[in-house]
Amino acid sequence: MQRPSHAPRVFALMVCLLLSAVCCSADTIVLKNGRRIAALSAVQVGDKVRYETPAGTLTLPKAIVDHIEKGSSISMGSSEGEASHLGLTPPAMDSTSGSGDIERGVVHDGAIDRSYVAGLENAARSGSKDANAAAALAHHVAAQFELSHGNMEDALTDERTALNYAPDQPILLMNVAYLHLRRSEYKESLDDLERARQVAPDNPDVAKLAGWAYYGLNKIDQAVAEWKRALALRADPEVAAALAKAERDKQEEANYKENESAHFTLRYSGAAQPELARDVLRTLEMHYGEIESELDYSPPDPIGVILYTQEAFADITRAPGWVGALNDGRIRVPVQGLTNVTPELSRVLKHELTHSFVGQKTRGRAPTWIQEGLAQWMEGKRSGENAAQLVQIYDAKQNASLAQLEGSWMNLSGDTAEYAYAWSLANVEYIVQNNGMGDIERILDRLAQGDSTEVALRTVLHSDYGDLMQSTAEYLRKSYMN
Repeated sequence: MQRPSHAPRVFALMVCLLLSAVCCSADTIVLKNGRRIAALSAVQVGDKVRYETPAGTLTLPKAIVDHIEKGSSISMGSSEGEASHLGLTPPAMDSTSGSGDIERGVVHDGAIDRSYVAGLENAARSGSKDANAAAALAHHVAAQFELSHGNMEDALTDERTALNYAPDQPILLMNVAYLHLRRSEYKESLDDLERARQVAPDNPDVAKLAGWAYYGLNKIDQAVAEWKRALALRADPEVAAALAKAERDKQEEANYKENESAHFTLRYSGAAQPELARDVLRTLEMHYGEIESELDYSPPDPIGVILYTQEAFADITRAPGWVGALNDGRIRVPVQGLTNVTPELSRVLKHELTHSFVGQKTRGRAPTWIQEGLAQWMEGKRSGENAAQLVQIYDAKQNASLAQLEGSWMNLSGDTAEYAYAWSLANVEYIVQNNGMGDIERILDRLAQGDSTEVALRTVLHSDYGDLMQSTAEYLRKSYMN
């Protein structure tokens, strides 16, 4: 998400407004071992606790839950980067006879009982259909537990192991596909969904997930077709919302021209010059190589880019007026009146492309302040012009904490967003200047593995949020105010 270059440089000291914009009332599940799980909402259903997370609807055995704290305040995940922050629930496996016993055996006391799982695997060596089904369910339950704790890599390993014991079970294929979607691995997701469709041709979740995979691959026509098929099979508000958005894209882009390069698929308004489209692709490829080298990461699939008129950008994205470009899984940039890539447009493209790299490298787990701070750093911004005001705010103890900058900024006012951008850049700048880009890479890797942001900082920098803010203020004072 890119600020317009003419945004005001005056920060609104409205920490309470910032808090209300990025936090919301939610629930906290407290396990019997003392571990706490933040959730959008949580409710007990029979012998399970069902809860909503940015990863979708998940469950835990009631036996391991001590209590639920209602109405606590948590920071929400960014709404940017739809491929990584799916507003999409994973398919649920229907309960079967004995499944409750297996669930309680796999997960208890706040952890996965791997010895119990191994016992079911040993029993499956007999070749018994029921024993194989039990081993598959055990690994599926383990995968859901790992997913609920943000351990996507381990969740995918367990879900794929479950398929070894039940290779034609549609729900397992769909859950593997879902995890690939969460990792922005769209082609792999479609491979598993095609297998699921062969054994369950009329399952609406297959079409639902296929729509997301095609959307991630920038194949809007196929995404629309899949979501229409899903809705014909079952009413689903998630699918309806996704379809409405995709149809807006499809209608706007009906007469757009197309171009592509090694790493990008580009669509642009017929009003734009073909020379501009080619120049944009050349610029993006140049930035791609630079960011790939800095972050030691290559996105697995081509990245979609849309060039709009100013009016079409506002109509399609429905973003606040201060947003100058957007990355919601595709890079969306207004280019009205331009005939070639200006230095400003080049910076915008590099900023938005950084979001694609960070979102996919971290499996969508990077908080907004890291996303925006790193994107500004990569495009070449530095903190000099804002240093004095930031230090003044910090010294007066009027600054918002980094925890308050983790969630979406889409509801912030222009002035408050300016403040958030400045602090985010300053913190990333301090990390890079003090410890090098290698530390940024390691933080992103820890986030991808499921660490919370503050845990990732402690592991890599040996600092918590408060330490980082203090060190950043000292860096600004020393670097720009002496």
